Amino acid sequence: MDYATINSRPLLQDTDDRETDSDAFLDDNYAGSINASSSNIPDASKEPTETRIVAAGAGSRVVAPLDKFHFTYAVFYLMGMTTMVPWNFFVTAEEYWQYKFRNVSSNDTGILTPRQLEFQSDLSIAAAVPSTIFLILNACVGHRIPLNVRMNGSLVLMLLIMIGTTALVRVDTDQWQDAFFRLTMLSVVVINSFSALLTGGLFGIAGQFSAHYMTAAVSGQALGGIFSAIADIIALTFASNPTTTAFVFFIVGCMVLFLSQLAYYVMSKTLFFKYYTSSKTLMKSSLEADPGSRELCPRLEPRFPVVLGKIWLYGFSEWLVFVTTLSIYPAVTVLVGSQNHGRPWNDVYFLPVVNYLLFNTGDYLGRVIAGFFEWPSNNPMLISVVTIGRIAFVPAMLLCNITQHHNFPVLIHSDYIFIVLMAAFSLSNGYLANIALIGAPRSVESHEKEMASSMMAAFLGIGLACGSTISLMIIEMIK
Repeated sequence: MDYATINSRPLLQDTDDRETDSDAFLDDNYAGSINASSSNIPDASKEPTETRIVAAGAGSRVVAPLDKFHFTYAVFYLMGMTTMVPWNFFVTAEEYWQYKFRNVSSNDTGILTPRQLEFQSDLSIAAAVPSTIFLILNACVGHRIPLNVRMNGSLVLMLLIMIGTTALVRVDTDQWQDAFFRLTMLSVVVINSFSALLTGGLFGIAGQFSAHYMTAAVSGQALGGIFSAIADIIALTFASNPTTTAFVFFIVGCMVLFLSQLAYYVMSKTLFFKYYTSSKTLMKSSLEADPGSRELCPRLEPRFPVVLGKIWLYGFSEWLVFVTTLSIYPAVTVLVGSQNHGRPWNDVYFLPVVNYLLFNTGDYLGRVIAGFFEWPSNNPMLISVVTIGRIAFVPAMLLCNITQHHNFPVLIHSDYIFIVLMAAFSLSNGYLANIALIGAPRSVESHEKEMASSMMAAFLGIGLACGSTISLMIIEMIK
């Protein structure tokens, strides 16, 4: 187990160590007995493969459990991927939505209908607005709702809506396209609301672990985009029509959600997970067991204005990164076509490979690189300046070979230049987003980390909403 104390004194809080940012963990067998005698404390030497000494001082030591087989790290990756399943799978199924909202009264597919042209912008807004609202609510009052309720409840309801979306693939909606559109938007609103609760809860948990667990969560989000893009490309290769492709594609999404539910349940039962997420429970039980300790170790509660004042520059950077990204991706970039036609690469694979697979791969690599190098570290002002400079990608993308171009000149015809722009755009998105997410929890006290991480998730959501709104205005300018 974990807390051996040589002098039998209560050890309520760890030292300021990035590897152990929480209080010493007390499991159910020792609840309320923080002052137990040394005879009740398990011998750490009997479990050398599951524990490690994380801090030592004069007369006392703390022994923390290890992440055995890196299971918790892997689950953080999976959970990060799962938070983006609704967004990635709805956005990537572009061919399916184009088929569903095609002009059924004419065989001319060369001109997009208003619904086809605006669908990605409508989808972005329907996803971003409720996501933002629930991320803000989670940052403000999420700590009042039990963690297991937020996480497990969100996963179950997301899975149910994804199953419903999968079932609708097999339904002929040609004669009720408007009703199908409204039903789809309602599904997007609901599933992204629960996805936001899941995201806020996950970031709040990750903020209590060491920095590379936060990197695992945010890298998992980008990995989910790669996964969905590859699944779509495979389905395009072997499926005969858009509905079959989408049916197989959405089934894969349902499987990911189910696997995440199972993995989170197992992780929540591990000693390692409980050690880092039970500090508040320990503090409360210890103070109730020994009221005299209140004067020595008062219970600390995070205050929203105080935490915001410490992390607002990181929050600004996180917000602006996603405002810039969502203003043109995917609503505008999905309209960029290849300069050549007549080959499978240009007509079938250019969009899913360049717009989805390349972007998500670059985003993932950027997040991973940020986890290794962490530059600029502890310099939120410099991060903000670099983030502002990234806005230059917006006009550059608008000058590419957009198929529905009417109000902007096409100055960038080459597929290769567009690919280079997309690679740099995606790398910078992942890198700057992760740098800000890692830096925010480090700039606050231990008891403020969960709130700081949840607030960063809220900044991310607000950025998505603002960027989606701007994308709709840009689409109107393009038409």
